[in-house]
This record gives sequence, structure tokens and C-alpha cells, in this order.
Amino acid sequence: MKKILALVLALSMVLFMAACGNKQTEETTTTAEETTTTAAEETTTAEETEEEYDFGSMSYDEYCAAELNDEVTVLCYVQNTQSWWDNKITVYAADKDGAYFIYEMACEEADAEKLVPGACIIVSGYKSEWSGEVEIVDATFTFVEDFGEYVAEAKDATDLLDDEEALLSVQNQLVSFKDMVVESVSYKNDEPGDDIYVTLSKNGVNHDFCLEYYLNGSEEEFYNTVGSLTKGQVVDVEGFLYWYNGMNPHLTKVTVKGDVAAKSEGVMTYEEYAAAAVDDEVVIEAYVQDTQSWWDNKITVYAADADGAYFLYEMPCSEEDAAKLVPGTKIKVTGYKSEWSGEVEITDSEFEFVEDGTCYVAPAVEVTGEDDLAAFMNQKVCMADMTVSKVAFKNDEPGDDIYVTLTLNDVTYEFCLEYYLNGSDEEFYNLVSGLEEGTVVDVEGYMYWYNAPNMHITAVTVK
Repeated sequence: MKKILALVLALSMVLFMAACGNKQTEETTTTAEETTTTAAEETTTAEETEEEYDFGSMSYDEYCAAELNDEVTVLCYVQNTQSWWDNKITVYAADKDGAYFIYEMACEEADAEKLVPGACIIVSGYKSEWSGEVEIVDATFTFVEDFGEYVAEAKDATDLLDDEEALLSVQNQLVSFKDMVVESVSYKNDEPGDDIYVTLSKNGVNHDFCLEYYLNGSEEEFYNTVGSLTKGQVVDVEGFLYWYNGMNPHLTKVTVKGDVAAKSEGVMTYEEYAAAAVDDEVVIEAYVQDTQSWWDNKITVYAADADGAYFLYEMPCSEEDAAKLVPGTKIKVTGYKSEWSGEVEITDSEFEFVEDGTCYVAPAVEVTGEDDLAAFMNQKVCMADMTVSKVAFKNDEPGDDIYVTLTLNDVTYEFCLEYYLNGSDEEFYNLVSGLEEGTVVDVEGYMYWYNAPNMHITAVTVK
């Protein structure tokens, strides 16, 4: 089959070159000025030429519809490559409709040097999948001349982060993500010189990225930039949307925009706030995570920074400003450190908005089985595999807080659905109130304290 395909391709190339020869003859009198085109015009010409000549290649839709292990032939444009070795090269490729990951394609070293971004090639191989990554393997290729060049622009996929199906629809494309927060950076094999694994969060959800060493690890400045990222920095990133048991883009660009740990002059760090005595005046900068209902020109705010969290009780606030206190918004708060039934909070406060270009929503911290839950006070946390023991309503009827008792390993924990936080969410309220004894659940919420841990629940997953 491969030999027949090669013969068809060879005959197609002969016809193509003959056609190009006739075209060149007709255009020999064209002036240099007339032949000058913009990049956009070249792309259009390439697309028109693709339609004019048929190499037996698939459209992107036909490629997507092919079964795994099917033989496939695609006409595409190089976007980037990993390092050539042992007469093989891995290529990131695209056309105007989608993108392809061509794994260890057979290639001589001299040809590898010609596989520059924009180069047009026709590739034949087999559609394959590895850990969710759809790719072409056992591939061979041929350069296609006079098709122009095409380098795709990065597609902003930030709004797709919560939709795995939507992300899969742009697999292998060059994409960008805006205002991501650095959570962690680590090296493969625990030391520089190989891949770098980067965890970034958006709206409190973590996502994994990778600096693929064979793609651009030899770019020393870029490698050092990624390797030196620190927790709390806000970044824009670009990369090819590779898949490894989930989204795992191969980074090509990182732009540092700010740092959620940065404080204005005279503002306390979280450590300084934690060390302050009760009744001390405190000044903090933090990011809104959630709010309780506004009323009587007051609002209670759950806030956090990269190091810890704060409970801002009944902060004076106009209704207009309350509408602006959305998750991620940075504010400066001046008030007094207080404590009520074990809950550490800020009272008698005033605030102002801080516009420094940063936005931060903290991811939930896993605290299942932790002995010292007070160390996570006011943070967004999650606990897994909890068993429902009891559900009760404040005032013994629906319409107010819901008290939920959960157990883990024979230890009992008290939780609360705080009505002023999310009780108006009818679906969630009914879900929590309908929990039955013995049901196993995962829960998320803010680690409030009332004589003991008393998490304010924000999410419940019945298992």
C-alpha cells in the first residue's frame, strides 16, 4: 500500500511541477513590484493552490474522522520542530483548519534543516494516540514547493479552560492563555537540563504545562525564565496544545505580568499579619475570593493572597462598590485584627481597590486528614471521601443555614452552608439539604472557625 501511495505521490508531483512550469512561463513579464505580496496574501495564495492541486491528501475534518491506526495523508505547514536525531524528527504542523503532531518522522539531517516554520510538506503515516495525544506515527514526508508559507497565530484558549471537549477541539494548535497564576515549577529528574513542569492556575483550578526540552530547551534565556518562575506570579503563556492524560501544552512563550505576592509600601505580608496581636491595627492587600450578601452598606468578604487568607467581617461598602468585588479583584484593607469563637478576622475596616494588573483566585488546598486545620484558617480547602452523618437546618426548617456533620476515619467534622454566602443558589441548597446519612462526598469551602473547624461549604460532589 505504501509503495502504491508513493507512486501516486510521485506522479502527482510530476503533474504539479509541469503546471508550475507553465504558470512561471506565463508570468515571466511580471514586474518585481507586482510579485511582492503581504504575508496574508501569501497565505491566501497557498490555500487557493491547495484547492487547485490534489495530492490525495485528507482535509483536516477527514483526518479527525479517521480511525486510530488508519493510514492518513495530510498536506500541512511546519510550525516548529523538536531536535533532529537518528534520522528522525518530531514536527508541530498545522493548516488553516487544525493542527497535527507528527511523532519521530523519518528525516535526513539535511532535510531537517529545511523544516522551518511555514514550510509546506505532505505527510503520510498512521493515526495514533498516546495518553490522549492524537498524533501521526511511522510517517514519511515530501516537501511541496510553490505553495507559499503558513504560520498560524496563537488562538486565545483562556475561556476554554473549563471545557475539556473544547480544548480537545484545538489539540496541537498554537494557543495562548491569559492571566495565569504560577503555582509551582519543577524539573524533570529534579535538576535543570531537561523538561520543566509548570503548574498554572486560573480561577482556582490548576493546569499543567511543560517546557519540552527537545523543542526549545536549548534557548538559554527562555529556559532560565521558565525555570525561575515563582509561586504567585501572573503570566501570559503560549504553546502547542499537547495532551498527556489531560491538557499539557508545550510552552513556547511566557510573559510575566505581575506578582500576587507584591505589596505596596506600608502593607503587611501575610506572615506579619499572622504575627500581629488581636486588636492591633492591620493593613493588608489581598484578592477577593467570594462575598456574602451586601446589606446596610456592609459586606463580608473572603479574601486571600498567595500565602494565606483573610475573613473581612462586615466591611463598610456602597452597593455600587459591592458589585465590583468579584473573585480575583485586588483590594487594600485597613482595619483591626479580631477574634470571635476562634475565628481570626478583620473588623472595623475600610478598603480601596488596587489596580495593578493582577488578578488571583486561589486553588483549593487539599487538607484531608490534616491534624492542624487552624493553619489553613479562611483558605479555600477541600476534603475527600467524607461520610455524611447528619444534616440539619438552622431554626429547624429550610430557608437559612444548613449544618452538615461529616466523618472521616471515625473523626467528626462540622460544616455549614452559610446562607448569606450561597444559600440563594437553589440547586446547591437543595443538593446539600438532600444529603442522606451514609453518603460519601468530597467537599470544598472556606476554612471558617466556630469553636472548631466549621468550613463554609461552596461545593459538594456526591461519590
